[in-house]
Amino acid sequence: MGPPGSGKGTISSRIVKNFNLSYLASGDILRSHIAQETSKGKEAKKYIEKGQLVPDELVTSLILEQLGAMSKCSWLLDGFPRTVKQAEDLCLKHNITLAINLAVPDEVIISRLKGRWLHPSSGRIYNTNFNPPKISGIDDVTGEKLIQRDDDKPDIVLARLLHYREGNFPVLEYFRNKNVLKEFSGRESNEIWPRVKLCLEEIFQK
Repeated sequence: MGPPGSGKGTISSRIVKNFNLSYLASGDILRSHIAQETSKGKEAKKYIEKGQLVPDELVTSLILEQLGAMSKCSWLLDGFPRTVKQAEDLCLKHNITLAINLAVPDEVIISRLKGRWLHPSSGRIYNTNFNPPKISGIDDVTGEKLIQRDDDKPDIVLARLLHYREGNFPVLEYFRNKNVLKEFSGRESNEIWPRVKLCLEEIFQK
C-alpha cells in the first residue's frame, strides 16, 4: 500500500524478483477484464467511464477469483485492498502474512508525478526523472505514443493524496490491529528497498 506515486510498482517488482512471488495488481486485472469484454469487465467499465469507483463487491470478486487459481503459491497484491470491507473479505479467504505501507512525503510524490508518462493500453509507466522511455514520448515495447494523465497535475495530485489518506487510514488501522502492518518511510525507492528486503528475508527465513 501507499499513495499514488509512492513507488509501489518499483518496490513490488523488486519483491517479486527477489522472493519469487506471483504478482497481482488490481488495475491490471480490471484492464484485462475490460479489454476481454468479460461480463465483469463490462460492468466495471460502466463505473470507470462515469468517473466512479468500481464497487467493493466487484473488485473483490475479481481479485479472489484470480487468487483462487493461485492457491499453491505465495503472492503479492498491489492496489488492493483499498477499503476495510475489501480487507475483511480478503482475510476471510486468505492468511495475510504482511501488509507493507510506503510512506513518502507529499512534495516528493508531486514532483514524481509531474514527470510520469503512461502507455494506456498496457499500463506501463515511465518517468522522465528516473525511468525515461528510450525515445521521448514513445512506449519502449510497442512504439505507441505515451500520454500524461490529467490527474497527474500538481493541484489534482494534492487532492488525490488527501483523498487517498482519508480513505486508506482505516485500512492501515485494520492491518495494524492484526499485527501484520509494516511501514517504511523515505524519499526514494532505493532508500526504502533495503529495509523492505530485510523485513521480507526475516519472514521467509522463519
